Amino acid sequence: MTENSKGNSRRGFITKLAKGVVGASLLPNIITAADRKRSLEQLRRQKDHYSANDQIQIALIGAGGMGTADASTAIQVPGVKLVAACDLYDGRLADAKKKWGSDIYTTRDYKEILERKDVDAVIIATPDSWHKDISVAAMNKGKSVYCEKPMVHDITEGAAVVDAQNRNKGVVFEVGSQGVSSLGNEKARELLKDGAIGQLNYAEGFWARMSPFGAWQYPIPADASPATVGWDAFLANNKKRPFDPLRFFRWRNYRDYGTGVSGDLFVHLFSSLHLVTGSIGPDKIMATGGLRYWKDGREVPDVMLGMFDYPETNIHPAFNLSLRVNFVDGTGGTNYLRMVGSEGSMTVEWDKVTLYRNKAYAATDDPLLQTKQQKDNGKQYVYERKDMLPPDKLEYVAEEGYKGAHFDHFYNLFNAMRTKGKVNEDALFGFRAAAPALLCNDSYFQNKIMYWDPKNLKTVNK
Repeated sequence: MTENSKGNSRRGFITKLAKGVVGASLLPNIITAADRKRSLEQLRRQKDHYSANDQIQIALIGAGGMGTADASTAIQVPGVKLVAACDLYDGRLADAKKKWGSDIYTTRDYKEILERKDVDAVIIATPDSWHKDISVAAMNKGKSVYCEKPMVHDITEGAAVVDAQNRNKGVVFEVGSQGVSSLGNEKARELLKDGAIGQLNYAEGFWARMSPFGAWQYPIPADASPATVGWDAFLANNKKRPFDPLRFFRWRNYRDYGTGVSGDLFVHLFSSLHLVTGSIGPDKIMATGGLRYWKDGREVPDVMLGMFDYPETNIHPAFNLSLRVNFVDGTGGTNYLRMVGSEGSMTVEWDKVTLYRNKAYAATDDPLLQTKQQKDNGKQYVYERKDMLPPDKLEYVAEEGYKGAHFDHFYNLFNAMRTKGKVNEDALFGFRAAAPALLCNDSYFQNKIMYWDPKNLKTVNK
């Protein structure tokens, strides 16, 4: 490999083991057209290219853990500058100035951010209950939006966000499921299209968390009080309650503000699956689970299992999906999407795809066919398991230097803003990924099967 190819920031994939396979997508040293558009050297040149007047200036609304990570990643894209931050906790605003400079503007009121002429785009990393309101308001003010997943808090809110994007032609709206921009999902889509696993018939996903903080046990600041927290603003679109720091800082545990493990984690898997398959969503949703360990007053389960029926379309066959989330065992840090077809399977991660292909038998060597032939001839044939051949395994990994899906998701957003282009996960895509996750919660809490029309974006009563 040349030194120049080593400098490619999206490095593509190389196979660690490639034998017994055919098709362009299965060859080594895969670099797609998207991969070749930019390199690390190009990014370095771009950093010096943009003048102060040519920068995209962004603001962060919701400066908690995810929002801080989003903003830190966004400003690594050349030509992007953070100019303002909003949060309802004073301590986070103070931290924002320490992290990004005392000259950034800070406020508790997101409406002040949207009125600023120097803000081109906003990152919305608030509790889920605020995603729709702030997204619509921002687009109506001409701001492009990066909204954390899930795009909405309730199934009834999706249409408003899709409509706001359609009405405001000059803005770009992107939902923050970073995997949609990952090399792993791009590679999996290519492999599936080229028939690497045959006809898809089943998919499964799993997500586990490793630490207590990963189970939403976020620390409560010692100075948390009605004086340092904008509690009334937090509840402005919700049920009024006395000040409760647990509800503010651990909002994911409560149905008024969060969407549980399904909205937090299943939605990532739906986004990836829909990108890889081209699907617009399932039409039947079932869920079970329970609160098995974190009995700390939370209202949502820490173990959830979902089952989903995807109908046949002109893009893919009918298939089934099962998803699992576990916040209990403490051995997590694991997540994957596995897709199973008639000729093999592949496990899809954001920076890696592991492909297993069944070794094909010639017709006369097919043990099942031989059995049939022997029976037809009046003889009994016993097929021994030791005659089976193990599947070929191929592993595609992003090479060293790949900046990751999080960076690429922001790169795609800002590139679309500059070129008046599109992103993979706009409001319509985001709603179709959020809908089955939200309906999974409805199935769990209502203890019934939910039916969904993914084309017309509405629930179905049966």
